[in-house]
Amino acid sequence: MSSSNQFALLKSRRFGPFFWTQALGAFNDNVFKNALVIMAVYQIAAHDPVRAANYTNLAAALFIAPFLLFSATSGQLSDKYDKARLAQLVKVLEVAIMVIALFGFLAKSIPLLMTMLFMMGLHSTLFGPLKYGLLPQVLDSRELVGGNGLIEMATFLAILLGQNLGALLITVPDHGAWLVGAATIAIALLGLFFSLRMPPVAAPDPTLAINWNPFSETWRNVGYIRGNRAVLLSCLGISWFWFFGSVFITQLPTYAQLVIGGNANVYTFLLTVFSLGIGIGSLLCERMSGHKVEIGLVPFGSIGMTLFGVDLYFAKPDLATVHDLTVMALLAQPWIWRVLADLLLMAVFSGFFIVPLFALIQTRSDPTRRSRVIAANNILNALFMVVAAGLSAVLLNAAGLSIPQLLLATALMNAVVAIYIYTLVPEFLMRFLSWILVNTLYRIRLDGIDRIPDEGPALLVCNHVSFMDALIIGGSVRRPVRFVMYYKIFNIPLLSFIFRTAKAIPIAGYKENPELLAKAFEEVDKELAEGNLVCIFPEGGLTKDGEIAEFKSGVEKILERRPVPVVPLALRGLWGSIFSRRDSALGRSRLPRRFWSRIGLAAGTPVPAAEASAEALEAQVRILRGTDA
Repeated sequence: MSSSNQFALLKSRRFGPFFWTQALGAFNDNVFKNALVIMAVYQIAAHDPVRAANYTNLAAALFIAPFLLFSATSGQLSDKYDKARLAQLVKVLEVAIMVIALFGFLAKSIPLLMTMLFMMGLHSTLFGPLKYGLLPQVLDSRELVGGNGLIEMATFLAILLGQNLGALLITVPDHGAWLVGAATIAIALLGLFFSLRMPPVAAPDPTLAINWNPFSETWRNVGYIRGNRAVLLSCLGISWFWFFGSVFITQLPTYAQLVIGGNANVYTFLLTVFSLGIGIGSLLCERMSGHKVEIGLVPFGSIGMTLFGVDLYFAKPDLATVHDLTVMALLAQPWIWRVLADLLLMAVFSGFFIVPLFALIQTRSDPTRRSRVIAANNILNALFMVVAAGLSAVLLNAAGLSIPQLLLATALMNAVVAIYIYTLVPEFLMRFLSWILVNTLYRIRLDGIDRIPDEGPALLVCNHVSFMDALIIGGSVRRPVRFVMYYKIFNIPLLSFIFRTAKAIPIAGYKENPELLAKAFEEVDKELAEGNLVCIFPEGGLTKDGEIAEFKSGVEKILERRPVPVVPLALRGLWGSIFSRRDSALGRSRLPRRFWSRIGLAAGTPVPAAEASAEALEAQVRILRGTDA
């Protein structure tokens, strides 16, 4: 993939046919679902807000119920069989569902259509583990964030276009039912065509014995994610996203009608704004993360979701006094622009939230169980969405909340849930603070970072130029890194919080604090024994003149106790930047330093422990750094 253009993936056979297969499936879901909702809310339950809200909540619950019932089985199938072949069978099922749904639209039979909506939920249940389990098999690590961004963008644009087309067709006088039925069948056939062009994909675990008991297998799948804390909390974060998003999307038809005072086209317009925001945020993730899994975007996204979700309430807290407004009449209202900005920005930040979490699950799950992990995630998603539908109904009907109050409560709950998750997984918050600081102060170019092992223990050795070195490295390496740093730097206010959260290891010279030195070596050995990355700065302190000082023998003592590969790193361009010691060396403590400096981080080929002397590693770091201090 081009480092600057994730859309190049669409031209490849390993990704392109799959992309269109999944996009058309999501598109068809929403053509059908929105046509059904429009028929129920605007034609059958017109001017009955309670009945209309109940229809929309029932539709949401029926669509996601299969995720609870059949995700466990679906995950097993995706791990055992060729995912391309499974996709083709799922598309055949979709064609059959849409043929039956045609008769439901012609008869205006809500029971039959709701049954077919349940079946489309089953279709999506079968496709979900396949979709996210396939991406890590056909994309490399630098393509994964971009690929996930494209998938999320396509999903929400499919919601947008599908909702638009469903609303447009079902409202055509006399012929709406025929048009919706014909369109959904045609889209299903087109999806089947693209699925037949997908190349075979190797089964991760072809010897897997299928457990057809959904209850015991569901519990087993949940157990797969419970053993990996980062994956578990990522799954909970994704599930919360769907709780949050389902409340807003499910209430959007009645929000458009009762709060905004618009007609069916206004609902579609609001959905357009929301879906475009998700697409924009998803696509921006690749560029903002530098083609790597950047979990620092997750807290950034949750902050925006809360802020703009809360402001949406204050933008329009009351029910409409005028109804059946057209889109153009609505745009003439001065308050609507704040509502639209809140919807758009809340959705953009939602994209920042969701894409890195999906990529994190894909990269940190066992490849032979990845689809089952994703199935467990889908089970949690469905559970959260069912709870969202039930809680919305209770708050609207029993508690008497208005729709704006319900959305406000959801935005406030988002803040509480986010804070709770970040206290459980401080890595998210630490990466966010590192990402904000590094990208505010510097423009960084990475060279050879993929040489750092994706798993297993390794020792990183780097030159030491500024007080920000650990944050720059920690924010650039895909895996968590445990830093060994001089205790006085470790104790710098504000940065100390980040270093402690990142489980950095403070160290001192033997003459300063021999107990702390001994404890540091014990901690380093423990981290390497647990398979983690440890980074040290063998110079023993910040450079005072921009040149690399002699590497001390501490690195050799570490390797004597625990022989692990050593990856040399070199920071470039930091001398003279903010937080370096250039001004102190020149005797000019007030000399302005470069802000938003161009810097670089280069990684060399891993060196076996037997060849990793302090002298040899120093020579390699000097070569990597070149002439740029």
